[in-house]
Amino acid sequence: MMNALSMIVGFASLGLAFFAFLPLLGWANWAIIPLAMVGVGLGFLSGKRSGVMLNLVVIAIGAFRLFMGGGVL
Repeated sequence: MMNALSMIVGFASLGLAFFAFLPLLGWANWAIIPLAMVGVGLGFLSGKRSGVMLNLVVIAIGAFRLFMGGGVL
């Protein structure tokens, strides 16, 4: 059950991360990364690791976008 919740949070975060790749919307990653961290926490409570891995990928995508935009753009 927790893995399913983690996957739902992960896919929602991933959708928002793709939205945040648009120019001038990179600031949204400051909200997406903590949301994905909640998904990682939910994934750790389950026995499976697919939700954890999905959320870690979303965190990496968000961090990369923040790095490319200088943290703001």
